[in-house]
Amino acid sequence: MNELRISLVQAGIFWEDKERNIEHYGNLLKKLSGESDLAVLPEMFSTGFSMQASHLAETNKGTTIQAIHAWTKEYDLAVCGSFLAKDDDSGRIYNRGFFIEPDGNESFYDKRHLFRMGLEQHHFTAGDRQVIILYKGWNFRLIICYDLRFPVWARNRKNEYDVLICPANWPAVRLQVWQTLLPARALENLCYVCGVNRIGKDGQETEHQGDSVLIDFKGNRILETILNEESVVTGILRKDQLNHFRERFPAWMDADEFEIR
Repeated sequence: MNELRISLVQAGIFWEDKERNIEHYGNLLKKLSGESDLAVLPEMFSTGFSMQASHLAETNKGTTIQAIHAWTKEYDLAVCGSFLAKDDDSGRIYNRGFFIEPDGNESFYDKRHLFRMGLEQHHFTAGDRQVIILYKGWNFRLIICYDLRFPVWARNRKNEYDVLICPANWPAVRLQVWQTLLPARALENLCYVCGVNRIGKDGQETEHQGDSVLIDFKGNRILETILNEESVVTGILRKDQLNHFRERFPAWMDADEFEIR
């Protein structure tokens, strides 16, 4: 598939209120029925960035993922984001990314870099596995919020992915960092980058301005939202343009080899 329609779903999050958030984001996704191939939601969209982990966490079979499966089937699009998850076997808590497809296929990624300044490491277990998702002929790599600061973890080795997706609860006070790192990841990895951030205050009175954006492999903004406004916008990714640029400017062939342990 040469062209892929990708949608940025930027909205506020009702603090620790799964029912209201699932209802609200479900209504936003209705607008995309038949109009998009993939919708990206903010980090922990159903609860907010809460540390009430033991109380709010749910398994991959819980209310949040069940709702997403229903959306993907009804609106015929994939949905990506993160939620507050509990492992079925160990009971460990994760900030877990999801990529759910209309045919029911599901992929999960656990956030690697826990936000120390928010004490996330005291409540969550860090993931240790990179995940590449094949969907409609495109390879996607999922990271979550604070992961964006760590380029080694996000490194695109031998063009293993085409699109880097970063759901986030990125505070307004560090908006310039968000605006700097997203294009940096696109340039160094020769890929599209999609960053989707929430808006509004959370339960800790932290402000978020959104600035959800889609960036091309040259670092250009090709789709963006308005600061502080609820937005659902859709752009088109083009595989032929990406492949042509990688062939014409094959910096990836000179990248350093390394292993992550």
